[in-house]
Amino acid sequence: MPLADARARIPGLHVFPADEGGDAKLLVRIAQWCERFTPLAALDPPHGLMLDVTGAAHLFGGEAALIALAVKLLAGMGFETQAAIAGTAAAARAFARFVPGTIVPPGREAQALAPLPVEALGLEPETTATLRRAGLKTAGQVARRTRAELTARFGAVMQAELDHAFGLIERPIAPLSPAPDFLAEQRFAEPITSLDVALDTVKALAASLSSLLSRHGQGARALEAVFFRADGEVRRIAVETGGPVRDPEVVLRLFREKMDALADPLDPGFGFDVIRLCAHRTERFEESGASFESGVHAETEIAFLVDRMAARFGADNVVTFAACDTHIPEAAAAALSAQAKKPAAAATIPDWVRRREPGEAPRRPLRMFARPQPIDVVAEIPEGPPLRFRWRGVLHATRHAEGPERIAMEWWRHETRRPTRDYFRLEDEEGRRFWIYRDGLYGRETQSPRWYLHGLFA
Repeated sequence: MPLADARARIPGLHVFPADEGGDAKLLVRIAQWCERFTPLAALDPPHGLMLDVTGAAHLFGGEAALIALAVKLLAGMGFETQAAIAGTAAAARAFARFVPGTIVPPGREAQALAPLPVEALGLEPETTATLRRAGLKTAGQVARRTRAELTARFGAVMQAELDHAFGLIERPIAPLSPAPDFLAEQRFAEPITSLDVALDTVKALAASLSSLLSRHGQGARALEAVFFRADGEVRRIAVETGGPVRDPEVVLRLFREKMDALADPLDPGFGFDVIRLCAHRTERFEESGASFESGVHAETEIAFLVDRMAARFGADNVVTFAACDTHIPEAAAAALSAQAKKPAAAATIPDWVRRREPGEAPRRPLRMFARPQPIDVVAEIPEGPPLRFRWRGVLHATRHAEGPERIAMEWWRHETRRPTRDYFRLEDEEGRRFWIYRDGLYGRETQSPRWYLHGLFA
């Protein structure tokens, strides 16, 4: 009602400005908390929630017990809640607002809605006002009108809204979080406050999830542990793997690594009353046969190491290098996430790698500078190696030099021709090894070639 009318009724009324942004954030937090009842929780702005409890009500003793528990727990957190269950979202919304606590049997939405006021249909205010002026004051009176009559007067959109409310059509809700492929959860009669017990529960859930995945021949690539606190706080911890896994010990180890690296440690507060383990992305799991050959499980061990490092430091900080089909040093390898599969476009191994003999030292540094660094060089002309060079203010005298390795630029990729490079492997008097190149051929491409340091050997 208008503020003046409200103050006329209650002179001592306290008035505060509405915080729509804060209300929206709070609604999201309540929706996340309601995921303890079902993973499919959606927003129904401005102050409602939709929960798809299909197949979940029996976990709480039935639909009536589920409604009573949800209302009781939310009341304990200071929220006044009205709830109802129906076969369609529109019907559930109508009963929650006008007849709280109602449970409508499937297929009985139209009969149950009939005595409710026309406002329960959730139509546009102008449409509702027009229906009332026409003498249609209840949902049943509207339902008795022919489809042709209503469509001609209000349009097909309004008729679709009526069909949804009366259970003739259904619209899937858009859950706040995507539904997991598989999940396992544990509910506690009394909240637990020990992190060790919580981790033991995660391991037990991983074992249950492993059995479920085994029956479907699947392994998990993305896992999420959800911890529901008794005070309404929800904490999510996610890990990813480079390949499908379902070993409970491996899953627990990954979550331990992740939790040890959290900037905001997991705090049980008043205790966790629900812990859920979800597999959000799964793949076909291929069983590896037993073998007595040494090193046969090396790839599996390396993959597990990569997963542990990714859980602790982040997947973007653990990379591997894939060879690319080019002879240009700075483009010969692409850094990819070590957990990601190599793309099909990753080309063959470059010739400079293939030509190495077993046991031979690398011909190029494993790590190069992002940009070659200019240096001052004294060298024999036209094509001699550097005799000494100055880098970052320090003078280095060359003791050994190998090269040149001549690399022509890819003329077909650039509009203007790029100078040819002559690379040298140098060792100074202190035993430090450098990878240096001359940019441009003396007398043919330039009269004053420049020198650059491109990388350092270990």
